Amino acid sequence: MNETIRKQLEHRTIREFKDHSIPHEIFEQLIEVARRTATHTGMQACSIIRVTDQEIKNQIAGVCNQEYVARAPELLIFIVDQYRNYQIAKEKNFTAESAKDINRFFASFTDACLMAQNVVTAAESEGLGTVYLGSIHNNTEKICEILKLPELTFPVLGLGIGYPAQDPQLKPRMDMRLRVFENAYVAFDNYLEEIRDYDEEMRTYYDLRDPGRTVDSFSAQVVSRFKHSNPKRQNMLDAIRKQGFQLTD
Repeated sequence: MNETIRKQLEHRTIREFKDHSIPHEIFEQLIEVARRTATHTGMQACSIIRVTDQEIKNQIAGVCNQEYVARAPELLIFIVDQYRNYQIAKEKNFTAESAKDINRFFASFTDACLMAQNVVTAAESEGLGTVYLGSIHNNTEKICEILKLPELTFPVLGLGIGYPAQDPQLKPRMDMRLRVFENAYVAFDNYLEEIRDYDEEMRTYYDLRDPGRTVDSFSAQVVSRFKHSNPKRQNMLDAIRKQGFQLTD
C-alpha cells in the first residue's frame, strides 16, 4: 500500500487544531493542487475564498453554529464561480445567458467539490488535519453577504485546515456491498438486517464532540437526521436564484 492510500484510509475529521500556522510553502502547494484539479470542459468555474480576517471567521462560525470554525488556522470556502467567465464573455461582446443555467451551476458545484477533496488529500499527506463544513448552508444567504459574493457565484462548502490537536477514533463505515453495485442498482429486502453488524459497530464509536458517550446506531441516526431538518436549508433554491442562477426551464 502506498503512502497516499494509507493516509486516505486513515481519514478522520479534525475539529481542534494546534495554534500553529501552516508554512507558506505548504499552503501554496495546496493551492497549486487546487489549481490543477480536473474541471468541467476546462472552464475552471469555481474559486476559493481564503478567510484570514478573524471577525469574518467568527461570523462564519456563527452561521455554522460551530465555535471551533473560528479557531481553524486556515479557513477556505469553495464557491461556484460563473461570474468570472460571464464577465470574460461580456468583454468579448457576448452576453452569455447560459452561464445562469442549471447545467453550468452543477458543473461548477461539482468542480468545487473535486477541488476541495484534492486539497484534503494533499493536506493530509503533509500531516495536516481537515474538517469539511457543509454547515455554511445553515444560512447560505448570510454567507453570500459576509463574503460579498457577486451574482453567478455560490458557496459550496467550507474547509478548515491545520495541525491536529486531537486524535479521534476512526469512524466505522458500512460494508461497500451496500454501496457498490455492478451494472444496475441493487435494492435489498431488509436493510436493518443487512446493517445489523454495522449498527452494533457504530455503538462502539466515540464522537469527540460528545466525550465519553458512544453514538447511536446508524439506523437511529438516519431517523434522527430525517426528523430534524433545517428550515434555512429547505430554502436553498431561493438563495441560488438570488445569486442569479435560473434553475427552471
